Amino acid sequence: MFEPGSATGTLDTASTTVEARRISAMSEGMSGSEILRIAAEIRAMTEAGQRVCNLTVGDFSPAEFRIPKFLENEIADALRRGETNYPPSNGVAPLRESVRRFYEHALGLKYEASSVLVTSGSRPGIYGTFRTIVDPGDRVVFPVPSWNNNHYCYLTGAVPVPVATTRDTTFLPTRELLAPVIRGARLLSLNSPLNPTGTAFTPEALGEICDLVLEENARRRNGERPLYLMYDQVYWMLTFGETRHVDPVSLRPEIAPYTIYVDGVSKAFAATGVRVGWVVGPKDIIDSMNNFMGHVGTWAPRAEQIATARLLDAPDTVTAYRAEITAGLQRRLNALHDGIVAMRAAGLPVDATAPMGAIYLSARFALNGKRTPDGQVLRTNDDIRRYLLKAAGFAVVPFQAFGVKEDTGWVRLSVGAVSMADIERGLPLLRQAVESVS
Repeated sequence: MFEPGSATGTLDTASTTVEARRISAMSEGMSGSEILRIAAEIRAMTEAGQRVCNLTVGDFSPAEFRIPKFLENEIADALRRGETNYPPSNGVAPLRESVRRFYEHALGLKYEASSVLVTSGSRPGIYGTFRTIVDPGDRVVFPVPSWNNNHYCYLTGAVPVPVATTRDTTFLPTRELLAPVIRGARLLSLNSPLNPTGTAFTPEALGEICDLVLEENARRRNGERPLYLMYDQVYWMLTFGETRHVDPVSLRPEIAPYTIYVDGVSKAFAATGVRVGWVVGPKDIIDSMNNFMGHVGTWAPRAEQIATARLLDAPDTVTAYRAEITAGLQRRLNALHDGIVAMRAAGLPVDATAPMGAIYLSARFALNGKRTPDGQVLRTNDDIRRYLLKAAGFAVVPFQAFGVKEDTGWVRLSVGAVSMADIERGLPLLRQAVESVS
């Protein structure tokens, strides 16, 4: 209003002005990646000259794990031939055919090429599945800890139904855990081998979950939409020891109309930056997903698609590379596991699960409530993470980054970007740090 006696007679709106929101409500409410936040902290430390045993990021260092030379050469050859224009939105035909053949020969899964959708890495395939299957208000069931399901629920307006798991079930859900919440759900999201725990389903456990999905769909009548199972198996080639990968359709062929596989070369071939993934599932779902993804523009680069097709059709190369990468990962995971178990045997409050697959180890540092040498009380998992980083240069990701609420000391260790020398240097420092709390 105008102020009496004002020299300028201007309108004073200071008490009523509300600053307009500059971004969408969705963006404003979206939280960033906790893993990437921690990774940025580690980068700052290493750039400052500090030595860190970096077990945080779910990636591969090319200094430790190169992509297959065959794939590297095929990408270069495709670029030299001028394979640089837009690919088809659903993927180049040679790659979709190669994925079809690869799944049939390696997993015994029989799909037509029209049931394969190529994506720029596996992550868009997960998002595309949520977008294609889930409406706002639909219920999505997923175990915790698990990767990013809570964020995809937020992006699609779904109602998240997290199911807490424990070490007793190797941090994987069981039929008994899922049965009370599956009624009326739209999507069940599973991942095996599991990020963040490195554990994998047994045939018995996954088969019982498949039976639950089939029973729920048989119950639905009068136009009620089906329950779908999204099975993220991007780590399936990275299994160790006696662990054998299992998948829903191989165990229960009748579940095929309700199952959507997400996969790619990112993990099995240390090719996270190559950005070639795929989704395999019922043709009507794949067609609808392609319509959506085509507008988003999530296709993989053409040269990389053609090179990947050649790689998948070279079984001897795939077998040799798989043996090489799994041996390197298992050495690192076993070293961490054995080192932590030795600490536990000495009476220290630590624990670890046995490596089963992927690039991860679940470890527990039960230091909650203990006091550091400088007097700090470690109350939360993040307090523990920061202490281990400061005291031992040992960088981990708490399970809170994967949807777990309780501060139980469980963390993820990721070995794709560390050397054996990093681990051998880090374990004595870790032990010293744990011994120093009281």
